[in-house]
Order: sequence, then C-alpha cells, then structure tokens
Amino acid sequence: TLHKLSQKCGPIFSLWFGTRLVVVVSSPSMVEECFTKNDIVLANRPRLILGKYVGYNYSDIIDVPYGDHWRNLRKLFTNEILSPARLSMFLSIRQDEIMRLLRNLYEISDNNFAKVELQSKFSELSLNVIMRMVTGKRYFGEGEDTEEAKKFRGLIRKVFESAGASNPGDFLPLLRWVDYKNFEKSLARIGKEIDVFFQGLIEEHRCDRSKNTMI
Repeated sequence: TLHKLSQKCGPIFSLWFGTRLVVVVSSPSMVEECFTKNDIVLANRPRLILGKYVGYNYSDIIDVPYGDHWRNLRKLFTNEILSPARLSMFLSIRQDEIMRLLRNLYEISDNNFAKVELQSKFSELSLNVIMRMVTGKRYFGEGEDTEEAKKFRGLIRKVFESAGASNPGDFLPLLRWVDYKNFEKSLARIGKEIDVFFQGLIEEHRCDRSKNTMI
C-alpha cells in the first residue's frame, strides 16, 4: 500500500494515523539523508505506550529521547558491546548460530525445494546471539524446551505482539483514556513478568560469580 502511494504521491509524503502525523520516505537517497545530515533531528522515537511499561518509562536505549542519557547509553553500548574487542570475543557465538541456521535450512530442503519463512528465523538468530552474549544460553531452536526458554519465548512474543501500531490508543487518545481492550493493563503485567525473568538471571549470575571467589 505504501509503495503504491509513493508511486502516486512521490518519494516522500505524509499520512495521518489518528492524531499522529506520519511521514513516509521511500527514496534511498532521502533515507540516507535522514540517517546522516538529519540523524539528530530524527533521533527520537514516538512515545508509544509500550515504552512506558517495557522500556522503563522511556529510559532504555530504544525509547529514550536524544540527550545526555541517550549519549551515555550509546557510549556504554559502543564500549561494552560493539567495540572491536567485544565483537571479536563473541565471534564464535555468531559463527555457531549462523551454522545452526544453515544446517536447519539444509535439513528442511534436503529432499526437495522448500518454502521457508525467514523473518522469524532471522529474529531467532539475532535473539540467540544476544542472549548467549548476555547469559550464555540459547532460547530458540530445536532442543531448547526448558521452562526458562519457553518463558522467554512467551515474553518476546507478547512484546512483539504489542509493538508497532498494534495499539489504537497510541493514535487515538480517547481510546487510551478508556484503556481500549485493557491494553495498558496487559502491558503493565508484561513489564512485571519481564522484570521477574531478568531479575532471576541476575541472581543466577551473582550466585555463579560467588562460587570459589575471594573478595
């Protein structure tokens, strides 16, 4: 639909999503300009309800507005996760997850050509890489049927289902005022479940570090 509108209206046009004005950019050169010359102007994310309950009141790296806190988080990510030393340290994890994906695709199409939905597989690949870097554990794929893995997959599914434009209340304030379909209550519950899950991982990490450790 957006492609058809771009052919009719041009490479940049605007739409009203309820009370929110949305600008659609479909020209590669304009997109490049958005991320280079105007990256600071366009750095902020829209304050959707999801960011309040899952993004710790818009304070995480995805939802935080551009400013000092955003710069501190970016510096932390650059030094602790995306530095050459860190990327090199976790190279084996990325290679292993890619090989697992390739083996899975080979097995699916071993006997004949097969149609494969890759979006979910790439998402699972990315999440497995991230979680192995953070916790040393895999949560997606064959054989990952522990209660912890099932819990994590369920939380991720709930977050994805609540993301993007899935909540009309983000675009029509009246619906948020009446909490349309109990969306906000549901997000508050999901946020608490995520906190409990990650707190469990933190406590597990603390226990592991305290074994045979002299302070």
